[in-house]
Amino acid sequence: MGKSQSKQKSDKKIAWCKDEEDIYTNPITDHYVLLKRMNRRPKPRRDSLLETFQEVHMKQGGLTLYSTQSLKRKNLSQNFTNLLLFQKLCPRGSENLVRKSWHSCVPEEEGHVIEIQDLFNPSLDTQKEAQLVIIEGAAGIGKSTLVRQVRRAWKEGQLYRDRFQHVFFFSCRELAQCKQLSLAELIEQGQEVPTAPISQILSHPEKLLFILDGIDEPAWVLEEQNPELSLHWSQTQPVNTLLGSLLGKSILPEASFLLTARTTTLQKIIPSLGQPCWVEVLGFAQYERENYFYKYFANVRDATTAFIFVKSNPVLLTLCEVPWMCWLVCNCLKREMLQGSDLSLTSKTTTALYLKYLSMKIQDQYMRIQLRALCSLAAQGICRRKTLFSESDLCNQGLAEDAIANFLEIGVIQMQPSSLSYSFAHLCLQEFFAAMSYILKNRKKRHGDMEDDRIVGTLVEQYGRYNLFEAPTVRFLFGLLSKEALKEMEKFFHCNFSRKAKLKLLWHILATTQPHQPPSMGLLHCLYESQEKELLTHVMHDLQGTIVPGTNDIAHTVVQTNVKHLVIQTDMELMVVTFCIQFCCHVRSLQVNMERQKGYALMAPRMVLYRWTPITDASWKILFSNLKFARNLEELDLSGNPMSFCAVLNLYKTLVHPECQLKILWLVECGLTSTHCSLLAEVLSVHSSLTELDLQLNDLGNRGVRRLCEGLRNPACNLSVLRLDQASLSDQVITELRTLEAKNANLLISSTWKPHGMVPTTNMDKEEVDDSPALLKQQRQQSEPLGTEDDFWGPTGPVATEVVDRERNLYRVQLPMAGSYHCPSTGLHFVVTRAVTIEIEFCAWSQYLNKTPLQHSHMVAGPLFDIKVEQGAVTAVYLPHFVALQEETVDISLFHVAHFQEHGMVLETPARVEEHYAALESPSFSPMGILLRLIPAVGQFIPINSITLIYYHLYLENVTFHLYLVPNDCTIRKAIDDEEMKFQFVRINKPPPVDALYVGSRYIVSCSKKELELCYRSPGESQLFSEIYIGRMDSEIMLEIRDKRHMNLLWEALLQPEDLRPALPRISSAPRDALSLIHFMDEHREQLVVRVTSVDPLLDKLYGVVLSEEEYEAVRAETTNQDKMRKLFSLSYSWNQFCKDRFYLALKETHPHLVMELLEKSRGEVVSVRF
Repeated sequence: MGKSQSKQKSDKKIAWCKDEEDIYTNPITDHYVLLKRMNRRPKPRRDSLLETFQEVHMKQGGLTLYSTQSLKRKNLSQNFTNLLLFQKLCPRGSENLVRKSWHSCVPEEEGHVIEIQDLFNPSLDTQKEAQLVIIEGAAGIGKSTLVRQVRRAWKEGQLYRDRFQHVFFFSCRELAQCKQLSLAELIEQGQEVPTAPISQILSHPEKLLFILDGIDEPAWVLEEQNPELSLHWSQTQPVNTLLGSLLGKSILPEASFLLTARTTTLQKIIPSLGQPCWVEVLGFAQYERENYFYKYFANVRDATTAFIFVKSNPVLLTLCEVPWMCWLVCNCLKREMLQGSDLSLTSKTTTALYLKYLSMKIQDQYMRIQLRALCSLAAQGICRRKTLFSESDLCNQGLAEDAIANFLEIGVIQMQPSSLSYSFAHLCLQEFFAAMSYILKNRKKRHGDMEDDRIVGTLVEQYGRYNLFEAPTVRFLFGLLSKEALKEMEKFFHCNFSRKAKLKLLWHILATTQPHQPPSMGLLHCLYESQEKELLTHVMHDLQGTIVPGTNDIAHTVVQTNVKHLVIQTDMELMVVTFCIQFCCHVRSLQVNMERQKGYALMAPRMVLYRWTPITDASWKILFSNLKFARNLEELDLSGNPMSFCAVLNLYKTLVHPECQLKILWLVECGLTSTHCSLLAEVLSVHSSLTELDLQLNDLGNRGVRRLCEGLRNPACNLSVLRLDQASLSDQVITELRTLEAKNANLLISSTWKPHGMVPTTNMDKEEVDDSPALLKQQRQQSEPLGTEDDFWGPTGPVATEVVDRERNLYRVQLPMAGSYHCPSTGLHFVVTRAVTIEIEFCAWSQYLNKTPLQHSHMVAGPLFDIKVEQGAVTAVYLPHFVALQEETVDISLFHVAHFQEHGMVLETPARVEEHYAALESPSFSPMGILLRLIPAVGQFIPINSITLIYYHLYLENVTFHLYLVPNDCTIRKAIDDEEMKFQFVRINKPPPVDALYVGSRYIVSCSKKELELCYRSPGESQLFSEIYIGRMDSEIMLEIRDKRHMNLLWEALLQPEDLRPALPRISSAPRDALSLIHFMDEHREQLVVRVTSVDPLLDKLYGVVLSEEEYEAVRAETTNQDKMRKLFSLSYSWNQFCKDRFYLALKETHPHLVMELLEKSRGEVVSVRF
């Protein structure tokens, strides 16, 4: 549903529509106040920074070179409404282009989000430039507004000016009133003012764009004329034939067309329809819902009050995804404000909102009586596919002249000046009134069954059996027949309705259509509108049975399998589906996959929701709001979907809700950090139903895991299984976890990720396998692979990193399969599509950045890597940064990924920025790292995550410490380690400062009383440190760092004598005859097999001294480093003490850090190494 969000993809693609002609808008006059207010609200992302010099800026999926001025010209979003546009991938030769919702297997991705300027670009499936683009979408979603603004943007020179010389706009409902037209007359109607002679216009047909709004509204069939006939442009012909000839390419075959329609089943209307480009309008982007309120309300305070109220109600916020619904919500709230009452709008459905709107608009009883006639007119128009009415049509229904005037005044109907006819203010209103008419006409019980048959027959004739539930009129009918809606109608019309009789109508519709129509999103929408628990329970239960797809099946499910796959694209669909899940007793598990993450397979009967569009905070809010009442739901998998703090906060509210029965929760690779852990710890601290929690492939850090431990200690905690990555945790935190396990026999804390569903529940004899935490602990101890923080942790556990060239800091890792891999030591994280080898070289910024003008306007914010990998194998890379993010909402425009290429530096905007990393999707590779744009008012006083590094001399009895305070950058840490190692200083591992520190600030170190400045120096430069002389260390000492200005304590570490590991030569002082002593290589055999990454250099040093040529070649013949080490150890059984000592010396030269670490772990034990 998922990646963002948080973020969402980089360069979220949206359509821009101005508001001047939009029925939904009420422009704000005080632009200064609006802009000031917008500075405090979420802003559309900026894809590039405006610099004073020309740069290369790269968006996801493309590289663009432009200057500052061109960037400013491209800013079309000012005064525009943002709509999400989804370009579909339509199968060739498919007659049915309706988007499938239900699938019996994992669905293929159906398209991608585009921008308005991409409408006529070559589509991904055909790779041909589009000539016919059809804009489709739900009722009220903004299709007409979109195409009107395409025309306006073209007129103002902002859109398609290079492609089209002339753009003609037609409202099909008005065009259908014309009987005969010539091509010249048609073109004249499509222009606001004549721009050129017709002969000149037709001389370049490839430069013409015809916009046909509402192509499916009139009751016409657009059949083309005989292609053999060649008519002159002045010759008249029926309008439907003229349009059919244009669309069929009999006339002006080079021209382009932009159509809007509610449905994609247009073959009956346009028989000659070829292979169009289908683009679905999905409604407002998340932040545009808020922006809309500030455009509707003239007063900023009213807008703020209204939106805060809506934001507190997840259902209302979701309804506002549809522009027409957003207008209705604003209208109702405005009327409540004008009445001076508190805001109390609580509508849960579209139908309820329409009823509320009507009750506030029409309060006079006379007008309510007249509304009956208007409803009858609406129904008659729907039956005849008629949307324009003459004055006589209104009078024939019994509408009085004063009533017509009143309906015009309140905005329920409107007059069309061009044709002197009337229409409803919105087609949705006409459909709502038509549904209301069916109920008003069916009040008498004695004619109930006959009337039901007539109504259902009319609906089937109008919409067909297979599209019946997609029709807004039918959805309104379900909504109006609900218990609450019937009460409102009784109050409104002062009459009584038999609810039992009305429910019979719903059952009649279902009985007539459901056997012929497979389950669809339309059916779920109808059930949601009804809000009838009995109806929902019955229908959702029936959906579990086998449904045989028909020959024209548009969306089906075969339920003899264990899984249902459902594609959703909008928050409205998400709300509908998750509401209906509450009544689906067979669905025990729910999986939300935005990008079809591989490897996550739940065990219980489940439903999998797929979403190709971004999952926003609003999406998570409505999802969790509904799931708290899904009492049958036991398992929830959100793995692979980035989750912001706001999303996790709403998840927390669901998990602690008394009615929530979730037992198993997977949050693998959700971008969680220590900040999120405070909420998850609260969940563990309460008596929730949660028994299993998977948090692997997240950067929780020591601080986050400590917070989880606080929750685990709470007696109310019911958790029995916790999975999280432990490779990057400190020894103290790991000890804390093991202590918790030891005290609680029912608690298992695991650190090896395996795809869900891979653990068998039965043995070979089909007997149930005990899955108690005690047994799982035993299995873990037997099966968990060893690993270190230098390894890449992925689907199969740790993958060792190989040293290619130590002097160049060049490393290689061979990832064995597709999946996500994270290296705790470097902070690098790769998502790969197949097995691949990646080379990683640590670089110094000073080699590159000093040659660019950015060194004064940007700050280095993370390590610089030169990554080499096969093109296309990596779908996402997460680059570490050390900026301490102070707020939940990050201004992504401040962050750039710098690429250093042959032609210069390229800046790329990351897809999202989270704590500790910035993500790139579909990345290209070169020397690359994170830069932060400096704000002049702040300068370089930037909060960063820092680390303290403590070193002491290995051999001197009088102890001297070197203390470094540096940014949390693995390349700096590695450079300091190497430099200190030259002088035989080794590092003591201690926790870093908890709070963010500031670059450029000075700090006081205890013991030395010297100042230490926190600054960034490239790995190739000398780093600042404080030298602390201790002398003989017979007792523990406390080191502290305080800020110079206020002397606040920022960091402290307790150093004890046992922290100092023994000097290497001194451990070899064992007597020659001490046969009981364990040699170093025998003591650490298991670790050496796993962790020695450069075997060949080790063999070279042993060749001729320990190994014969035959033995040397036998070891090298093995394929992997681990196999080579195992072969080498198999030969060591015949080695004497001298050979083992030679092995130790060779290993010390090739892997000094590994030797140091293993010696530290074995301190207190006697090991034998002789020299």
